[in-house]
Amino acid sequence: MDDTSARMDGKPSTVLAEGQHAAQKEQSMTLWQALKLYPKAVGWSVLLSSTLIMEGYDLALLSSMYASPAFNKKFGQLTASGKWAVPASWQSGLSNGARCGEVIGLLINGLVSERLGYRRTMICALATITAVIFLFFFAVNIQMLLAAEILAGIPWGIFQTLPAAYASEVCPVVLRPYLTTFINMCWVFGQFVAVGVNRGSISRDDQWAYRIPFGVQWAWPLPIMIGCLFAPESPWWHVRQGNIQGARRALQRLTSSKDPNFNPEETIAMIQHTNELEKSLSSGTTYWDCFKGTNLRRTEVVCIVWLVQTLCGQNLMGYFAYFCVQAGLPTVQSFNLSLGQYGLGVLGTMGSWFLMSIAGRRTIHVCGLACLSILLMITGSLSFAPSENNAAKWTIGVMLIIFTFCYDITVGPVTYSLVSELSSTRLKAKTIVLARCLYNISNIVVNVLTNYQLNSTAWNWGARCAYFWAGTCLLGLVWAFFRLPEPKGRTYEELDLLFERGITARKFASTVVDPYEGEAIEVREDHVDKD
Repeated sequence: MDDTSARMDGKPSTVLAEGQHAAQKEQSMTLWQALKLYPKAVGWSVLLSSTLIMEGYDLALLSSMYASPAFNKKFGQLTASGKWAVPASWQSGLSNGARCGEVIGLLINGLVSERLGYRRTMICALATITAVIFLFFFAVNIQMLLAAEILAGIPWGIFQTLPAAYASEVCPVVLRPYLTTFINMCWVFGQFVAVGVNRGSISRDDQWAYRIPFGVQWAWPLPIMIGCLFAPESPWWHVRQGNIQGARRALQRLTSSKDPNFNPEETIAMIQHTNELEKSLSSGTTYWDCFKGTNLRRTEVVCIVWLVQTLCGQNLMGYFAYFCVQAGLPTVQSFNLSLGQYGLGVLGTMGSWFLMSIAGRRTIHVCGLACLSILLMITGSLSFAPSENNAAKWTIGVMLIIFTFCYDITVGPVTYSLVSELSSTRLKAKTIVLARCLYNISNIVVNVLTNYQLNSTAWNWGARCAYFWAGTCLLGLVWAFFRLPEPKGRTYEELDLLFERGITARKFASTVVDPYEGEAIEVREDHVDKD
């Protein structure tokens, strides 16, 4: 037993005092101080989050390919109008195949990541996606493409949740909103690259019009996998495993040794106290425990806040090029507008970092939903303009670009911050998995609806489908106003107590709690030497 462990053994009050001191220092830490102390943690979090580029790339690539003549001729059918098109049923099958695979991947992640750790789980997922890309590249028919989408969805499901959990655990409170919302930027950047690659090959009339975009997917997995081999594990995961020595080593690898005021033992004591506090409130760590006691409310909030993403009309962004073609714009111009759309999406995510420094997550989320509802109603109204009115067609494209910017500065990125902060640390992986499963299941329904709404061989609603999503967006706005709490500036211990005391969502920001009052929670030191 080392000196530190000997000092803490049998003295839970010492651990409480150190944990309280660490919590106070973390809450008072400025952004610049956090960046100086945790530069390595920022780098490792960015590395793991970059896996979302792959998911954003493929999902945007597939939906934009429906506007590609070469892709439609290879994988589609000849319509009565004499044009080649992928039927709405197969469009839904391809999109939903990936979602089904993602649900499987999410469930695997919830079971495996808590046992193997975040790092090893990520390495396995990256190796899998590298192999699956061969199916995309050599697909000879739409059935083979569907198989590729389903198999690729499994590692994508892991990518969807693991980086958010990792980022929320390896960094202090002030950095969490920036690193968790960076995930949204990776997703948008992947979409931007997909549209750019597709735009560059859209003029080709041979097989390389779609094989080149599929092959570009190999650019990411290998370098990220090499980086993950050297990444430190989350110290929170080590503490949950009873490995305090491992948590200490991980924390030292995540922080800078140049700060003389940083005491890793205090941070570890805070992690231990939070872990024991959550164990006292809810001892289990199974999926069923997510629906017990105060965890039921936390599960509801995390699940619905991600469900709102699918209901606010964001699916129209993924189908932007196809949407514009169906609205009457030329194919090439639709791709040009789509590039501008995703470029503004990246800027929007960067803008969300500034917004979160001055406003709460709840405020940004609620205001964002209100703005999106208005933009969708305007877009739907423009669809009633005469078919010869080209100005109205261009305005529809511009409105969707503004919609993307508004989404990516509010609802899109802030959702990742909310889901990672509002779930308990002991059930974080499983709660996020449940939320993302609901997100993907809802996306299956949303994809079917969108394909039938836009497809000229189905309902052919065109831009009028924006009215439908304006209605669902308003429903999300009502829920968020009454049920979405404010986690800004709160440690995980404070959030635990706020949920335990049943504080209403609108009073979360103003309620004062002290998780260290008294010594009711006794931190156990029976595993401090486990290595």
